[in-house]
Amino acid sequence: ALFAGVFLAFRLKGENKKETHFNWVSSGLREAGIIILITGAGGAFGAILRATGIGDIIGSSFSDLQIGLLLPFLIAAVLKSAQGSSTVSIITTAAIVAPILVSFGLDSALGRVLTVLSIGAGAMTVSHLNDSFFWVVAQFTEMDTKTALKSQTVSTLLQGLTGIVIIMIIGWIFI
Repeated sequence: ALFAGVFLAFRLKGENKKETHFNWVSSGLREAGIIILITGAGGAFGAILRATGIGDIIGSSFSDLQIGLLLPFLIAAVLKSAQGSSTVSIITTAAIVAPILVSFGLDSALGRVLTVLSIGAGAMTVSHLNDSFFWVVAQFTEMDTKTALKSQTVSTLLQGLTGIVIIMIIGWIFI
């Protein structure tokens, strides 16, 4: 479908210059390429972590603490803060926690949904200097770095914490 759309765009535009088409494709690849690379790298990193059995180690280490939905949130938040990419954080955390959902009582349909929400809340927590989203917000709002750190980082921390509190309340009520 996407290929058909590209083909139609080329034909309907009227310009049939190879240079124009090349520029369009190059521009699209420049913008989308990094997203594809980040997603692929996150998936590969997650697969490596899954192969090491780290999920089982984490599960056995933390299963007695009864922290259920808090663990995926914390893993995602730590990964996000450490390397800056929400996408990589989400993919990697999902690979780590998927094998341990049963030991945390989150293997029901609702448990899985709340786990995904918990991972998402963690991955949007603490946007700072190593996060491209931080720089997009700082540049478009014309904030200096110090102001952006005070506002963006604190705001995303509050956003993530608010999210996990709501998710945990839903979990306590329905699970």
